Amino acid sequence: MDWYLNVIRKYTVFSGRASREEYWYFMLINILFTIAVGFVDRSMGWGHASGAGMLSGLYSLFIFLPSLAVSVRRLHDTSRSGWWALIVLVPLLGWIVLLVMMALPGHADNEYGPRITHV
Repeated sequence: MDWYLNVIRKYTVFSGRASREEYWYFMLINILFTIAVGFVDRSMGWGHASGAGMLSGLYSLFIFLPSLAVSVRRLHDTSRSGWWALIVLVPLLGWIVLLVMMALPGHADNEYGPRITHV
């Protein structure tokens, strides 16, 4: 849970680096929250035919900037510009390429800061 809260504390911090652990644990907890919020939406009858409900929409708005920020910091850890996050705009292939970049290990000290040893 600390990984998730650490990213939320850095709500719009796009500078610096994020370790693989920080990124992937944040994504795991985010997915679990998304499932839980979707379940609450459906059980309260707030869901739509598309599957998105009121709480899901609010959670998505809340988590958008932290998710983007941690993605940019993760790209920085692999010595890439945060602009690489826009590769998801390329249908299918973009998501695959970004997934691979996020899974790669971080580099030693680079232009974005020193190597991260812990959160």
